Amino acid sequence: MDILFGSGYQLRPYKCVRQPGQYAAEETVDLVTPKATFNNVRVLGPERKETQVEISLTDALKIGLTAPVRDSGDIKGSPGITLMGPKGMVVLQKGVIVAWRHIHMNLEDAAKVGVKDRDFVRVRSGSDTRPLVLEKVLVRVDESFVLEMHLDTDEANAGMIANGDLLEII
Repeated sequence: MDILFGSGYQLRPYKCVRQPGQYAAEETVDLVTPKATFNNVRVLGPERKETQVEISLTDALKIGLTAPVRDSGDIKGSPGITLMGPKGMVVLQKGVIVAWRHIHMNLEDAAKVGVKDRDFVRVRSGSDTRPLVLEKVLVRVDESFVLEMHLDTDEANAGMIANGDLLEII
């Protein structure tokens, strides 16, 4: 944060996301590789232990990276990238992944569905136009979570799934 935005800088919430305490920040960075640059990529807060960049497979191809598909936070052996902020540049040696599709749920929701943390489920979209069944959807259970499924834009677009759509665990 100090290098990208200045000494002692604190992220400013732009918009809350559904998971408690998390938000999209006002701040953006540029993602830079030898092949391409993505400008104005929003930072998510609060700060994490390690810097991570989650992108779609399509975006990884556009910027010339082979990003592994894995659980958020699992960045070991992943490719690096350069982050450009208004005050400086950080060269990450690792940290670019495609996040595994997953469902956040609290303990009560998990009990209703009969799943536990780190289980995998199948999920069906209700789209009449392009119905889709997603295999191996990771379940993430924590008492603070709000029920919500996270897909990358490639998967959502393929199934014509929009923000707020209801999906069925099967």
